[in-house]
Amino acid sequence: MLNGKKIALVTGGTSGIGLAAVNALHEAGVTVYETSRRDARLENAVHLPGDVTDEAAMARVVQEVLDREGRIDILVCCAGFGISGAVEYTELSAAKKQLDVNFFGVVNAVKAVLPQMRERRSGRIVVVSSVAGAIAIPFQTYYSVSKAALNAYVAALRSELRPYGVTATAVMPGDIATGFTDAREKSPLGDDVYGGRISRSVSKMERDERGGMRPEIAGKYIRKMALRRSVPPSSTIGLSYKALVMLSRLLPARLVNLVVYLLYAK
Repeated sequence: MLNGKKIALVTGGTSGIGLAAVNALHEAGVTVYETSRRDARLENAVHLPGDVTDEAAMARVVQEVLDREGRIDILVCCAGFGISGAVEYTELSAAKKQLDVNFFGVVNAVKAVLPQMRERRSGRIVVVSSVAGAIAIPFQTYYSVSKAALNAYVAALRSELRPYGVTATAVMPGDIATGFTDAREKSPLGDDVYGGRISRSVSKMERDERGGMRPEIAGKYIRKMALRRSVPPSSTIGLSYKALVMLSRLLPARLVNLVVYLLYAK
């Protein structure tokens, strides 16, 4: 039976930004369901086991929520991870896994929820991208590629869904202090050939992440994007990162690329 509350499904909501989004939505009175591979008992959400890389599993999770609640008003896609290493030495299987989780995991979740949103002519999709999708980070190339792909995906999806009252937005966090940093799959292959630049780059990035904003800030921002009346195709969390992304769009691409090289690849 339908109830008066908004119904949300969050992918990857057992830790980090995803868990912060779960808690923030719950605080706003939203009924939250969460899906991820990890077994979990969440205080503020109903956990449903599911792997975002498995299209059938995502369809089952969505159907279970629909059976219980009758609708899904909000989809928040947080599931993801990162790899690092030189493009030259990254195994193709690792690159494909990165895209399979970060990009196609979103595709699977969105495909599962869209039919009922379209039919009801209502729904909000929030996809967690990254500043790295707007400003590509060397030695984290495939992570940047996966997030850039999400930005393009969301922008095109919005146009497809406009007549049906379903809206989508990509949220781009910068450095966030979460377990994402320790979970990064790092490959040191070729570090000697590249003069130690791989390890230096990743170490700098990890220092920045550990000193980054609290995930609760990101969670509340995601909640705002999930519940507000209208949303842009993409937005950045935090004033400093907003300014950084804006500058990257205004300055010559060659200059931006040079600055990124000096920061993360020299």
